[in-house]
Amino acid sequence: MSEFIYIGTELELFAKAKNWKKYIKDYLIKYIKGNILEVGAGIGSNTNLLHNPQCLQWLCLEPDYKLFAALQIAISSHSIQNCQAQNGTIDLLEEQLFDSILYLDVLEHIDDDKKEIKQVVQRLNIGGYLIVLCPAHQWLFSPFDIAVGHFRRYDKSSLKAVMPDNIQIIKLVYLDSIGLLANLGNRHLLKQSKPSSNQILIWDKFMVSLSRLVDPLISYRAGKSVLLIGKKFI
Repeated sequence: MSEFIYIGTELELFAKAKNWKKYIKDYLIKYIKGNILEVGAGIGSNTNLLHNPQCLQWLCLEPDYKLFAALQIAISSHSIQNCQAQNGTIDLLEEQLFDSILYLDVLEHIDDDKKEIKQVVQRLNIGGYLIVLCPAHQWLFSPFDIAVGHFRRYDKSSLKAVMPDNIQIIKLVYLDSIGLLANLGNRHLLKQSKPSSNQILIWDKFMVSLSRLVDPLISYRAGKSVLLIGKKFI
């Protein structure tokens, strides 16, 4: 049993953000194929979302035992094919190699992020993709970040700095420019440690939909999340 305990309680709330999940899926799906490693899979909402016919095998790692139990139920209830879950971190990996490795709102929870990425890239096939999605901008760090166990938020420069030399960055963008305004409001006005169900609904239904229109118009230069897609070349 893992000794890691996830202190956040927001995963079920954000699992209901269907527009945001679809936005992420539409952006990432072409990079997710072959043998997949999902680090910090949580309750399996991203697993169920992103699993597709091009995936041969899918391994979920989740260090929190209660989340791991929920993850197992999700894999079973959604009948996700060729998908296994393990309770632990990347230290469990031996000689397995993967074609895509996912860190979706996970790296900010890891103290030594650079060491983590260096280790996991050793398990990535040459030509494989490393996909990292994180909350953006340290100046937006708020009580919410503390409540869910974030060590930091990232910008393009700080996320790029975590990458080892054998990762070629092919995408580095901000997403959800309109949601950035909501984060600003929480940071300076509401100072909440957890969004309400209604706030998630409003953000997902209206702000995300508008962001999908605005983000490409501003060339993905602003947003509440930062996304990096890297390709291993040696």
